[in-house]
Amino acid sequence: MTARTVLQQADIARALTRISHEILESNRGTDGLVILGIPTRGVVLARRIAENIQRIEPAAIASPADIVGALDVTMYRDDLSRHPTRTPQPTSVPGPIDGKTVVLVDDVLFSGRTIRAALDAVGDLGRPRAVRLAVLVDRGHRELPIRADFVGKNLPSAASERIFVRLSEVDGEESVTIEESPAESRTESQGTEG
Repeated sequence: MTARTVLQQADIARALTRISHEILESNRGTDGLVILGIPTRGVVLARRIAENIQRIEPAAIASPADIVGALDVTMYRDDLSRHPTRTPQPTSVPGPIDGKTVVLVDDVLFSGRTIRAALDAVGDLGRPRAVRLAVLVDRGHRELPIRADFVGKNLPSAASERIFVRLSEVDGEESVTIEESPAESRTESQGTEG
């Protein structure tokens, strides 16, 4: 299996900086902003975006923890019967979300099913004013009518390929690679987003 690196550490940092600026511009600052990462790598990316926002507008938030949290979608997924070993991770939200703008953050947008589950999870937390989506990689192949508002990199890929996002906090390295999937795994989710 050959891997092709499409983003390296500097590319990932630039993409997240751009996404951070776009979120601030879209929201007109940080008022009413909540950023929720989808475990595992989405949480890391959400924290990095919140840290960028604090650097961009240091007077706007005292700490990234004031606007960032994690949203576990395990029990909302429609594929639990196929993947029953998923381990739920704690959801942590920095306060009520009613009337706020919630930005969901994930590493790879593929079929859209993880984001559909996230929307259901957000609905159980409250009624936000708006929900936006930020992803590091959009690889296409959507099965549901879901589109990201903020995209680090569009990577059109074949259905037989997988996208791997590796982040230093989780994987000890920084990269985004495309790899050809073995024939027997092509019916499974192709990418880290389902």
